[in-house]
Amino acid sequence: MVLNAAALLPGHPRGFGAGVYFTVVVCLSVRSRLFGGVLSSIREDMSGQKPSLRSGDSAQSRFQVDVVTEGSPAAPAPVPAPTQAPAPASTDGSKPPEDSKGRFRVVGFMDPGALGSAMDIGLPPDVSHEPDTARSDSVSLHSTGTGHTHISDSHSNTYYMRTFGHNTIDAVPNIDFYRQTAAPFGEKLSRPSLSELHDELDKEPFEDGLANGDEPSAAEEAAALAAKEGKGGTVKFGWVKGVLVRCMLNIWGVMLFIRMSWIVGQAGIGLTIAIILMASVVTTITGLSTSAIATNGFVRGGGAYYLISRSLGPEFGGSIGLIFAFANAVAVAMYVVGFAETVVEMLNDVDALMTDELNDIRIVGTLTIILLLGISVAGMEWEAKAQIVLLVILLAAIVNYFIGSFMSTESKEPKGFFGYNTAIFIENLGPDFRDDETFFSVFAIFFPAATGILAGANISGDLTDPQSAIPKGTLLAILITGITYVFVAISAGSCVVRDATGDHNDTVSDTVNCTDAACTLGYDFSICKEGGCQFGLMNDFQVMSLVSGFGPLISAGIFSATLSSALASLVSAPKVFQALCKDNIYPGLGVFAKGYGKNNEPLRGYVLTFCIGLAFILIAELNIIAPIISNFFLASYALINFSVFHASLANSPGWRPSFKYYNMWVSLAGAILCCVVMFVINWWAALVTLLIVLALYIYVSYKKPDVNWGSSTQALIYNQALTHCLNLTGVEDHVKNFRPQCLVLTGYPSSRPALLQLVHSFTKNVGLMVCGHIRTVTRRPNFKELSQDHARCQRWLNKKRIKAFYTTVFSDNLRHGTQFLLQAVGLGRLKPNTLVMGFKNNWSDGDMRDVEIYINTIHDAFDLQFGVVILRLQDALDVSHIQGQDELLSSHEKPPIGSKEVVVSVILPKDSDFDSCPSKTTGNQSSPLIMRETKSPLSLTDQRLLETSQQFKKKQGKGTIDVWWLFDDGGLTLLIPFLLTNRSKWGDCRIRVFIGGKINRIDHDRRAMAMLLSRFRIDFSDIHVLGDINTKPKKHNKLTFKELIEPYRLKEDDMEQEAAERLKAQEPWRITDNELELYKAKTNRQIRLNELLKEHSNAAKLIVMSMPLARKGTVSSALYMCWLETLTKDVPPLLLVRGNHQSVLTFYS
Repeated sequence: MVLNAAALLPGHPRGFGAGVYFTVVVCLSVRSRLFGGVLSSIREDMSGQKPSLRSGDSAQSRFQVDVVTEGSPAAPAPVPAPTQAPAPASTDGSKPPEDSKGRFRVVGFMDPGALGSAMDIGLPPDVSHEPDTARSDSVSLHSTGTGHTHISDSHSNTYYMRTFGHNTIDAVPNIDFYRQTAAPFGEKLSRPSLSELHDELDKEPFEDGLANGDEPSAAEEAAALAAKEGKGGTVKFGWVKGVLVRCMLNIWGVMLFIRMSWIVGQAGIGLTIAIILMASVVTTITGLSTSAIATNGFVRGGGAYYLISRSLGPEFGGSIGLIFAFANAVAVAMYVVGFAETVVEMLNDVDALMTDELNDIRIVGTLTIILLLGISVAGMEWEAKAQIVLLVILLAAIVNYFIGSFMSTESKEPKGFFGYNTAIFIENLGPDFRDDETFFSVFAIFFPAATGILAGANISGDLTDPQSAIPKGTLLAILITGITYVFVAISAGSCVVRDATGDHNDTVSDTVNCTDAACTLGYDFSICKEGGCQFGLMNDFQVMSLVSGFGPLISAGIFSATLSSALASLVSAPKVFQALCKDNIYPGLGVFAKGYGKNNEPLRGYVLTFCIGLAFILIAELNIIAPIISNFFLASYALINFSVFHASLANSPGWRPSFKYYNMWVSLAGAILCCVVMFVINWWAALVTLLIVLALYIYVSYKKPDVNWGSSTQALIYNQALTHCLNLTGVEDHVKNFRPQCLVLTGYPSSRPALLQLVHSFTKNVGLMVCGHIRTVTRRPNFKELSQDHARCQRWLNKKRIKAFYTTVFSDNLRHGTQFLLQAVGLGRLKPNTLVMGFKNNWSDGDMRDVEIYINTIHDAFDLQFGVVILRLQDALDVSHIQGQDELLSSHEKPPIGSKEVVVSVILPKDSDFDSCPSKTTGNQSSPLIMRETKSPLSLTDQRLLETSQQFKKKQGKGTIDVWWLFDDGGLTLLIPFLLTNRSKWGDCRIRVFIGGKINRIDHDRRAMAMLLSRFRIDFSDIHVLGDINTKPKKHNKLTFKELIEPYRLKEDDMEQEAAERLKAQEPWRITDNELELYKAKTNRQIRLNELLKEHSNAAKLIVMSMPLARKGTVSSALYMCWLETLTKDVPPLLLVRGNHQSVLTFYS
């Protein structure tokens, strides 16, 4: 409910004054939760209670009490207002505070009591301003710019009171919200985002302009309409002119006039009807499938290519689109040559050849295709008019034939035409295959006549309503042409005999024993059994001219059929090719995507099609290419049918065709039928077609075009993945199927390339890898930034061909973030079982509370039964601070290191990553705050760090992976090196195994380990039994360790017990004297192991070592960190591994 109140000066005709006035708009929304909350908060502000919004005089406040002055510029008169809630008006002529930028201004939010009663401001008695009174919805009071106030019904005047949903930030459903960016029939609008509706009011989520869902004024609508009309409307066709006419012209080809009678002679009327029905079944199923796809959303230009690509994806669409466009281009040449051959035959009959037959075909064909090109380039409107003319001629020729079939004359009887006769019908009902013809060979000759059903769909971009036009036009064209073919077959078989001599003297004599139909009609054509006859269904291709009432009209029909098909193909090929080029499936073809004129005509495509057609016309021998072209069309039909089956099988919610007369299994049968027909027509042409489609499919799959059309392939992959995940949940884990599924704390994936590459080496195609990113923030995360970061990181992983997922969490520290990831990451059995981290190289330079968090993170992983892997490189892992390494962030998101930065006096909110990762700030924070100067070269340290970070990316060459399997953790320490050696990068490395043992049992221990490894089927080059692990380390190394732990000791002996306990409670990481004494042997072992590592594995490519464990609550974090530091210091790349002590290896089958 919106109540508009105007306080006017005395003198108004309704009892108020005229002149300067103030308008106070009070919004009391009962239905809108958003405004209801705002009002209650503002009332609290204005009544002096606790404020929930910023004060009204703040320039940043979106919602404030603002007095808007209208009318005369004279000095404003004071307006009485209740003392408890004064409105902050400007009385000195100064400008009132401006609202923050937004789609609209919210003016005059104030307590309803501040307005007084309805009668105080002159409202009618039935109008109430109370927020819960629904009656006031029907009446509003508003001011005009002339100083007059009008009370009017809100349904008739919408100056303030708009339709529901148009006076709120929340928008009502609108088709323009669902359009794509390049929608041709309307402009895309953006609905208010969730942030705009949900975020705190002190934010500024809105952009300039109208609120979504706001109604444009009548003047705006008129201006938009005039602008659209001023550009000149594009030519669009309805279902009759755009689809029905084109399909009928393409299906009624020359086959109808010069081959139909021969097919009847060979196969008989019965099998001919069967052939027609078989072909019609294939085309009808394809038509139903086409209708289903065409009505599943808006259809743009591109015909078969668009339908297939948007359904099955760019791989199938790109391969079919190219050959379909090529097939149409060559089909132009086929039809033009057919026309030229007919013309040349007529010239030959009158002895008027220009040169010889072959060159005359080339000359006539060239002139014809130039004429057709001119019609096409002139525009779709001219082309459509030409098609209408050709259709009229074609229909006249067909009608002329049927009329002639009832007009038999004696002069035509010697040539086999006797009119409708039962004897002829019965004789021609069965087959009489000759010259090695079979049912399938005859079917192969007829089937191309049934193609052409996509002629209308190919110009889908030029149809007024493709979703309605394509189904109606295509299916009706199939029905009409199918019936026509059946009637022509029955007619020809009922009135023309198979063989005739053409001689009037071949009448029946008494001495001849004649039993065929011609004999009953007085003619004896038995001599034709010996061959040589030139008339009849079997011998004369011009039977329809013979039967027709006016022979030349049949020739005109032949011309019309060939020219209309050629014209349709000449238009279809560039349109399909243009759509293909626009999608940029094949690099380098984008030049043909450009359109010209109001209809976006592909003139460059016309020229290309003309050149291809002309080239094949000049060849003038199309007997070889013709079967391949037919198979190209059939391949398209097969994929259209398969698209419907695939989309239905995927069961995607987005598959909702409004055309309901389809069935997924019928479509699958149609696809199979199309493939069968391909091989029936010509088996080698079918193989060539399939090979070309396969080659193009592989190419497009390899190039991976950056498109996302929501194809059924994606939907089916999702279905399969979901099904398999659910199936896995019902299967118990088995040791033989164990895989290291790693949660890797990488931060941004590009920040720690060495860690990423090493883990990828032993998880690729084997196990799950999730890159975890823990972001510690002091501000509430922005969803838009988060989603953009996630998309960039996943895209970077895909680009680098790293098979991993990326996930991020916001947390206050590393430990809590890792706890979130350990518990939440994964789906069913696809869940990490191993935590992989980088070693904290800079631990001694930072806050020891960070060390406490780091060590407790390891403890948490063990508590959750995870294995733990820690990688240490001597030059650290994190390279994100080096310029150009963080490829994930755009230039304004990450300042280049190596440049001098001058920070403006604004403090950035900290948004740091875990484990020594430098602070990262978002673009809207860093851009205005940092000015960058010239770059400086990298330091030697950074250069060495960069080289080290790439060491696992290259081939390792010959060397060793030294496995120090000191403690049995279930076998993870041994499994990881084995998986590494299966990779080509590590294939030349050999595994050396180091184990602990007694000096007097070294040979026994070596044999026992060798037997165990052989049973595990793990190759190794050597086994070393270390009998001197427990010997005392060197003194200088012990002194070094003592110096290392000195800053972290509690030294309780030097202070009172109470003070020591207090300090230990405040700093639990401190090392007690009792702890040092208790774990003295374990400390010496770590020092000694480091000495042995340097002695035996100093040249290893990688060391994989059992991680020492520290008992939780007993060993302090500082001591454990010192153990790890001492153990791993100054050695080659080292991987500390500790499984969860569940077996991951087995020697049982």
